[in-house]
This record gives sequence, structure tokens and C-alpha cells, in this order.
Amino acid sequence: MASNNPAPEALYVPNDRDAFGFGGDGGGETWDEWNPTEDSVRPVRGRHRVAKQRGGLARSSTVLGVGVIAAVGAGGIASAEGKAPVSISLPDLPASVTDHLPEVIKADIAPDSASGTETNTTPLSTAGLTTSSSGQGTTDAGETLRARILQQAEQQQAGADAEAQAAAEKAAAEKAAAEAKKKQDAAAAKEAAAKKKAAEEAAKKAEAERLAKLAASYSLPVASYTLTSHFGDAGSMWSSGYHTGLDFAAPTGTPIKAVHSGTVKSAGWSGSYGYRTVIVLDDGTELWFCHQSSLNVSAGQKVTTGDVIGRVGATGNVTGPHLHLEVRPGGGDPIDPMAWLQARGINP
Repeated sequence: MASNNPAPEALYVPNDRDAFGFGGDGGGETWDEWNPTEDSVRPVRGRHRVAKQRGGLARSSTVLGVGVIAAVGAGGIASAEGKAPVSISLPDLPASVTDHLPEVIKADIAPDSASGTETNTTPLSTAGLTTSSSGQGTTDAGETLRARILQQAEQQQAGADAEAQAAAEKAAAEKAAAEAKKKQDAAAAKEAAAKKKAAEEAAKKAEAERLAKLAASYSLPVASYTLTSHFGDAGSMWSSGYHTGLDFAAPTGTPIKAVHSGTVKSAGWSGSYGYRTVIVLDDGTELWFCHQSSLNVSAGQKVTTGDVIGRVGATGNVTGPHLHLEVRPGGGDPIDPMAWLQARGINP
């Protein structure tokens, strides 16, 4: 490294005991005032030389070193844009200080091998620049800081946009799922209603077929008639206090037919019932045909649906010719003949 002319000698140089210009013993040493002139402060060959201090740090060196460190720590806030690089000489720093400095600053304050002084030729405008920033052509620390801030802001904005987009996509997916479920539920309800309707129609059809089949095996007891009394009608004419059968009024001699196939249990006179025929069906139900004028069957005889078993009359306790029909399941108490016939497809 080329040598420089020494800087103008100061009027006062602190001794070893007073590194900062004050007497160590408080003896009150004095010095003459120094008035700098243009010649005395002119730089020598573009660089300033400061003698290395071994006994302690000079005030100027200390302040300057702290300024450099502050500038670097602030990320290059101090900028010397457009100015020529300035050489900076620093005294030796204790190891306790240099060990904690960044590598880039350690390199800048490394001792000058030729002169034994620590020289920094890096412009202040580039302090705080990283290697990647320099490789990208960035030479201003302020611009680097600004770029970093903008980059961080962009990253944060991108993160916020991504979160907003994710939330919007989630909301859209949930809405689509809800709509799909609603449509699915509606379709399921519609399908269930259709199945229910089909099942009801099928059941109705099956019942109609069953009744039609039963109707083929059941028959009304008389072909032409008028219903005059129903089951449960109250009155003093009946010993039980109410009517126990269904009355088919018809002219005397009108043929009486077997309602269903069965076996004749009895055929003859039965007091207030007049001439009566009792037919037992396969399930044990007894059918009573009462007030007949004549009988055409006898006990033990097998009959089928539609066979003539007697004639309408007015025998027993009656007020006129009619057929009194009773239905007694298992030979017990009578039930409504109308409901029993309707359940078998016959509508009197």
C-alpha cells in the first residue's frame, strides 16, 4: 500500500496517562488552541491517516467507529450516494468487541498489512449490503432496506391473499356441498314419496284382486232385497234389546243362497227365529239364515257358494217376510254382517 504524507501535527497530543486529553493526575495541564486552516485540513492523496493509538482510543476514533457500527446496524440508513469512497482508519478493537461483530465488518476493519493500521475503504453508502444484494446490482443500502421492506410487504400481502382465497374456496365448497345435499335430500324425498305412492297403489290393487277373488267365492244371500234393519239397532222387538243381524226384506218364496261353501250344521224350527239353517264355514264361522218359509237342505250336507238352501218367509217373531242373517265367528257372539261381507268383497 502506498504511503501517505503525514497529517499536520496537532498542537497537543495526549500522553499515555491521558488518552482523551486530560491529565491523569488532575494536574491541570494546558495546551494551545488549534485553529484549523484550509491547508491543514486538506486530504493527502485522497486519504486521511490517523496514527494508531496503543494506550487507548482517541475521542475522534471512538466516535467514528461507533458511527460506522450504527450505520451498519441500521441497514445503511446513512448514505453517501454519488460521493467518492472515504478511507477510514480505526484503532485496534478489543477481542471482546470484535468477536461479536458481523463478518462483513470484521473484514472491513482488518489491519492494513503494509502500514499496520486498520483501514476501511468501503463507501458508507454500501454499508449493510449483503452479498446477494450486491450480486443483484444493488449498491445503495437504503434501497436495499426499502427493497427488503417491500418484499416483506409483498410476501405478507401474498399470504393474506392466499388465506382469503382459501377461505373463499372453503366457503364455496361448503355452499356447493350444502346445495348438493339439499338436492340429494329433495331427490331422496321425491323418490320415497314415489315409492310410497307405488306401494299404496300396489296394496290397493292387491286388495282389489283379493276382494275380487273372494267375491267369486262369496255371494249375497238374496238377489233382490231391501235392507230394513241393521246390526245394533235398538228396540223392544228384540229380546237382547238390540238387533243382532242384518235383515233382507224380500217377497215370500224368494230363493235363499249359501253365502259361502260349508257344511250344514242344522236345519229346522228355532223358536223366535222361525225356520233356521246354520252353515259352518271352514274357519268355524257360523252363518244363520232365519225366518224361512221352507228348507232345502239338511244337517251334515255340504253346500257351495250360490246353492239354494231355502226360501224367504215370515216365520217366528217377525212383522213381515224377510231373511235375518247373523254371522257368529267360532259359533260365539254375533258380529256385524255388513262389515263381514264387505271384507270379503260383497257390498249389500
